[in-house]
Amino acid sequence: MTSVQIVAGGAGFIGANLVRRLLEENGVLVVLDDFSRGRREYVHGLADSDRLVVRECDLAQRSEVQAAFADAARRGTVAEVWHLAANSDIPAGVENPDIDLRGTFLTTFEILRAMRAFSVPTLHFASSSAIYGDLGSAVLHESIGPLLPVSNYGAMKLASEAQSCAAAEAYLGRVNIFRFPNVVGVPATHGVILDFTRKLLQDGSVLHVLGDGTQQKAYLHVFDLVGAMLAIRRREIVGKVEVVNIGPVDDGVSVRWIAEQVVQRVSPNARIAFGQGNRGWVGDVPKFTYSTARLQSYGWAPALDSRTAVRRAIDEIATQHGL
Repeated sequence: MTSVQIVAGGAGFIGANLVRRLLEENGVLVVLDDFSRGRREYVHGLADSDRLVVRECDLAQRSEVQAAFADAARRGTVAEVWHLAANSDIPAGVENPDIDLRGTFLTTFEILRAMRAFSVPTLHFASSSAIYGDLGSAVLHESIGPLLPVSNYGAMKLASEAQSCAAAEAYLGRVNIFRFPNVVGVPATHGVILDFTRKLLQDGSVLHVLGDGTQQKAYLHVFDLVGAMLAIRRREIVGKVEVVNIGPVDDGVSVRWIAEQVVQRVSPNARIAFGQGNRGWVGDVPKFTYSTARLQSYGWAPALDSRTAVRRAIDEIATQHGL
């Protein structure tokens, strides 16, 4: 029987990179995406239609999810679901909480319901460092608590983690929960580098930055992120649920430094105008220290540090815009 994997949100930034790597394996991939940020062209032509099926699907709508899973099940045995579908616009979710309720949590709820109905045993869930909230100088490791997210995005990711754990107890065989860092690369659909690039394309004389530029975070290139997910998936685990922070091993870079690098690449004569305070928006966590000791103990480390990852992504995104 043919093995089938479902990639929810597979036409998005991270999903499209994951699909490319999964196609190196045997079996069929079914990409489900509502194309609100993802694009068909990100995955179009990567394989013939017998191996790669791309289907438009509102993953928060029960009937659409059930129909998509039924179609996947007709193609073989659905062995795994990679769930990367979520609202990625954190400020929009702060302004309108329904965005994250629907796009981030209900997608999880309906996917889990379908997994139960079609006896799919394994879930790989893309969570986020946003579930930790703003814990100041505390090192954020997988066992720290309490978890106090400061954005609706983080809250709905945390609720999704909880729902996935409950599903593991009731009917799933395995759940991998990947807590993502700030991820960069192409095809870029959101993020600070894309935002800065677009601003400079609109006005090459000045770059307006939200906040004072002192915000500092670690960044991981999407190539390394996908590699880490696949490495975690290969591991045998004790119990049913594995929770892993994914990220680089350095302290990251500042928004000021990123702004300077983008200006140098995109519009060298532009001046940078910083805002006030160290938060870009409500729900932003200006600085945090992310422990990846668990992932390192598995023998995995990224090829690129934060600086190299950001520089590479700046050039990739500039090239994506014809620069």
